[in-house]
Amino acid sequence: MNAIELSHIHKSLGGFAIQDLSLTVPSGTICGLVGENGAGKSTTIRLMMNALTPDSGTARVLGVDAASPEFREVKEDVGVVLDEAYYPETLTAVQVGRVMAETYRRWDQKRYEDFLDRFQLPGKKRFKDFSRGMKMKLSIAVALSHQPRLLVLDEATSGLDPIVRDEVLEIFNEFTREEDHSILISSHILSDLEKLCDYIAFLHQGRLLFCDEKDRLLETYGVFAGTAEQLESLQREAVVGREASGFGGVRALVRREEVPAGLELERASVEDIILFMVKGARK
Repeated sequence: MNAIELSHIHKSLGGFAIQDLSLTVPSGTICGLVGENGAGKSTTIRLMMNALTPDSGTARVLGVDAASPEFREVKEDVGVVLDEAYYPETLTAVQVGRVMAETYRRWDQKRYEDFLDRFQLPGKKRFKDFSRGMKMKLSIAVALSHQPRLLVLDEATSGLDPIVRDEVLEIFNEFTREEDHSILISSHILSDLEKLCDYIAFLHQGRLLFCDEKDRLLETYGVFAGTAEQLESLQREAVVGREASGFGGVRALVRREEVPAGLELERASVEDIILFMVKGARK
């Protein structure tokens, strides 16, 4: 079973639209959803969770249509962390745990308390006095403590210092060691996604430009660094995007199979692939 199946979804929102979005996240995998601000990442998550109704198309989560009455039960199996944490400002972390215990049937209080300790979150400090990083850590602790099968994370590592971010990424990796556990994560920190994800999905201006295995993407593309004349000698279809570099040189994202054998290429990171594709789309 796939964890997420979005099929031909269209949604118009004023001057912006999600256009013919089809995306599949296999069960047991981690998919990174990337794109510039305003690309539609948060809108996609809202459509998937039935917080927005699509104009057309369908969304299935853990095998259930998000528009069906049965989806209310499935939400118990989905842990959600949004880019902003929303808890009553006067509650403490201990009180949040008590509220969640009355909200989720499978709430694991011991696990929650362990996360509070692991994240060094004060139990009696009011939520309004938390830093942004502390708020994100509390949201992650809650999401992981009601025994979900799917995590949906919208900028869940933003506001965290590098040490805590690495710890959180390791927790996410631990989560997916169970074969029926899956994650969809959007983030602007592309190095995190390269480290964590099995799949990368790239949204640009409401359109899904690709969703592919991360390792296949890294094998498909390379970065050429040289002169403009050398770049012009390559076939047009080989070049995805280009930029000027120092002293009159150029750098370009190229498809390895389209360039001559033996041409020296640098390794392309996920960030290289995304940035050069955006530059290519703006031509």
